[in-house]
Amino acid sequence: MNVSTLHRMLACLVFLLFLQPALAGEDAEFKSGVFDPPRMAPDFVLQGSHGAPVSMSQYRGKVVILEFGFTHCPGVCPVTLANLARVFEKLGPASAEVQVVFVTVDPDRDSLPRLKEFLSFFNPAFVGATGTAQQLEAVRQAYGVTATRAPSANKKLGYEVHHSSSIFLIDRAGKLRLQTPFGKPVDDIVHDLRLLLRP
Repeated sequence: MNVSTLHRMLACLVFLLFLQPALAGEDAEFKSGVFDPPRMAPDFVLQGSHGAPVSMSQYRGKVVILEFGFTHCPGVCPVTLANLARVFEKLGPASAEVQVVFVTVDPDRDSLPRLKEFLSFFNPAFVGATGTAQQLEAVRQAYGVTATRAPSANKKLGYEVHHSSSIFLIDRAGKLRLQTPFGKPVDDIVHDLRLLLRP
């Protein structure tokens, strides 16, 4: 192999190294934790704040954001919901293809009217879900979510519920794709949703 041929080969190699990130689409990589491989999201049927039963299977064709929380939550839940409201604003018309489902971890206080009023403050399209303590425990176990009652510093509340704070992103086919930790920037969530919304 002569020197000229070697130089040409090296030049091609350098070009391919620079081209590879563009071909792979660095911006196409998810910002959240990925379920690898994706698996079907556990289905459930609970009472919905919109006046009808809620299940994961009914939202096939949409991307679902699944959150566990409670309406008396002093911090994490309202912050997450406020961020999701901003996510919907940034998605614009594409937000019609996304559904937020908020499963309560506090069925004793989170009635359907209470859930509806609470969620409507952030976005009327968000749907709350509740059921018996046994039903909700089964859903939490299926998703690996913990929830434990603890005394509250606010005597008016009596207690609060310490619970897992991540949200789950489920694709149009009903598969668990991403787990997004609390505090993830809004733009990162928008980025991930846009990838999941691609045809």
